[in-house]
Amino acid sequence: MVISSVFTMPAAPPLLACKSGFNQAPLPVHMRFDISKSSQLSNGRLSLPGFSCTHQESIVALNPDSTVKPEGRVKIFSGSANLLLAQEIASYMGMELGKINIKHFADGEVYVQLQESVRGCHAFLVQPTCPPTNENLMELLIMIDACRRASARSITAIIPYFGYGRADRKTKERESIAAKLVANLITDAGANRVVSIDFHSGQAIGYFDISVDQVYGQPVILDYLVSKNIPSKDLVVVSPDVGGVARARGFAKKLSDAPLAIVDKRRQGHNISEVMNLIGDVKGKVAVLVDDMIDTAGTITNAAALLQQEGANSVYACCTHAVFSPPAIERLSSGVFQEVIITNTIPVAEHNYFSQLTVLSVANLLAETIWHIHSDGSVSGMFK
Repeated sequence: MVISSVFTMPAAPPLLACKSGFNQAPLPVHMRFDISKSSQLSNGRLSLPGFSCTHQESIVALNPDSTVKPEGRVKIFSGSANLLLAQEIASYMGMELGKINIKHFADGEVYVQLQESVRGCHAFLVQPTCPPTNENLMELLIMIDACRRASARSITAIIPYFGYGRADRKTKERESIAAKLVANLITDAGANRVVSIDFHSGQAIGYFDISVDQVYGQPVILDYLVSKNIPSKDLVVVSPDVGGVARARGFAKKLSDAPLAIVDKRRQGHNISEVMNLIGDVKGKVAVLVDDMIDTAGTITNAAALLQQEGANSVYACCTHAVFSPPAIERLSSGVFQEVIITNTIPVAEHNYFSQLTVLSVANLLAETIWHIHSDGSVSGMFK
């Protein structure tokens, strides 16, 4: 079976010259690549033919003829969590990834060695803290420490998915606020700035004592939905729970101000939910469920079943972060969804692909964020 993965690349040569010495890319267009069984799986992570997964070797950009080069000494390094996304970011900027050696000792300890100088450089480290969360988090911390000890001028942690982001408040006695703890660890390791996509809640930004930029993943999903040419009168945007109403309302406003519906559910425990009632009308409509992440897919699958019972013609699921803990794949591929649309903040292993899944790339968003940080140190209001 061949699965199509979508990611965005520049549509034409850059048009606008900027102070930083490299040009701002125009609006991206979708390019579609085929992922077949010939794809290779390295340590449970997806890699495509033509992409090197060896950190000791220089990564060749997808567009080696590009003239879009940053001025000054900017280095982009990738951890092992999502090498393909890091390659797309570097390619979008017309760069190559920095050389880095990451390995594990027999007892599980992580070893990191930068294989090129970063003295006086602006170092950008791409590493989502997705499953295996603790291993990827530790790898990020050691990468930051390696750059700090190698005299990098600044260190920006690009964390497309911020693990432990759900542990952002105390709901019961004697609970840890792990999101704050992880923020402290990243800061103490030596990071000067953090960039992440769609925090689980906005309050997580305040847990950091360094600059934090939140990039919104909605634009790439909205662009894809618009390309499907679904009549606006037939659309309804649905929040799978009351907590996501603000997110769904903003999404609906950008989809020609589509109507909004809300699924009222009562959670009985971690990763266990029970759908109760639907607020709004979905009869005869194309329902678009919007959430920030899909973990075990219990919430969103129960919501989709309810929408079908209430007369929805078809149901689309959209989320930024595809955690896909078991039994998510079985639930999502059960036939209740017309399409499941996600982004590549978290890599999807080859064995987790199914026919209704579409993966969109956020590489262009993160590449332009890097450019803004390097040019003026700010990404305020970007991609909202």
